[in-house]
Amino acid sequence: RSEEIAWHHANFDALTGLPNRRLFRDRLDHEVRKAQRTGLPLALLFIDLDRFKEANDLLGHDIGDRVLTEAGQRISGCVRRSDTVARLGGDEFTAILTELVDLVPVEQVAQKINDALSAPFFVDDEMVYLSASIGITLYPDDASKAEDLVRNADQAMYVAKNGGRNQFSYFTPSMQREAHDRLRLIGDLRNALSRDQFKVYYQPVVDLGTGRVVKAEALLRWQHPRLGMIEPLRFISFAEEVGLINEIGDWVFREAARCSLCWGRRLGAPFQVSVNKSPVQFLSRSTEVSWPAYLQGLGLTGSSVSVEITEGLLLNASPAVVNKLLQYRDAGIQVAIDDFGTGYSSMAYLKKFDIDYLKIDQSFIRDMVTNDGDRAIVRSVTAMAHELGLQVIAEGIETAEQKALLIDAQCDFGQGFLFSKAVPADEFE
Repeated sequence: RSEEIAWHHANFDALTGLPNRRLFRDRLDHEVRKAQRTGLPLALLFIDLDRFKEANDLLGHDIGDRVLTEAGQRISGCVRRSDTVARLGGDEFTAILTELVDLVPVEQVAQKINDALSAPFFVDDEMVYLSASIGITLYPDDASKAEDLVRNADQAMYVAKNGGRNQFSYFTPSMQREAHDRLRLIGDLRNALSRDQFKVYYQPVVDLGTGRVVKAEALLRWQHPRLGMIEPLRFISFAEEVGLINEIGDWVFREAARCSLCWGRRLGAPFQVSVNKSPVQFLSRSTEVSWPAYLQGLGLTGSSVSVEITEGLLLNASPAVVNKLLQYRDAGIQVAIDDFGTGYSSMAYLKKFDIDYLKIDQSFIRDMVTNDGDRAIVRSVTAMAHELGLQVIAEGIETAEQKALLIDAQCDFGQGFLFSKAVPADEFE
């Protein structure tokens, strides 16, 4: 009995009861040898929970552990009894699908897992929203060795994650090169701030009623010595992953605050600059720059800066996030919901957290001239926001027709290439 208990502890995950990394590798080696004999292919799925770390830190590890346990159960419910689901550690799971007569079930299983994990998790009084990025590799098409299959599936998972999360991606040989480039970019990112490679660009926000530039959004750019100018979509997720986002985010805030101070003095009135704040930044502790205190030190009012956050941050809001948002409110710092309409929207959050602005995502603005549905959404969101005492900013305005429709819908502010792209501070001024 002692030997049985010891073997179980060595081979199964204590939290979820699933095979652990050690037993997973044993089973994968066994299944590869078996596939060599039978000639039937197998598939390896690498499953990573999107944004789990944020939810875990926000809501506490007890709730996080229960979410992981249920996630393991949901994944197991999507495969056959003869397949293997394992937890490698953290929020990483794998599934080995064996003896495949054809490859159609692989895609079906991946989609079932995505659907299962995107449904909300109910833990005590909390409702947690997650999703999954899944990488898929096939034996013998992609590799003939177990270790190569694991590496391939891991790389394919990162492609799914960088492609927008909540999806699956198949391995291709080009991913080997992409994985190498990714590691190199992360290495360069660690030195970018100290080597003065980051730049802050500013895009004007226009009062649609008067046509005047009344605000600006601060947008980070990376002047890479070899790759040229890189936009944040390509590297922010890496900064979050390796723990650099707090330092970079605080630097952007300080740059934006100094520009707000300069432009406010020249105009003779406060000039607001908005700064994007990653959900990961809300989890930082003692190293964080106190934004209200920094503004006070510059002699700026809180309204000189607004903070742009995502809807997802409010969905899984912990007491720490709530307290920080209340600190902003007390300091006069306004808060905007960025990309509104693309996530899990809830009117209750808008009232609960004293949100000041909604930014309608550009995907709704892009086709509103020709798409009745998008036009109706923009009108409805604007009317709803005004009823709640919020102001609306439309992103991605590129044509005069879009601008005219937004003015007709009584949208308050707009930004986009029709007015100006994001430009360096001196050009903005």
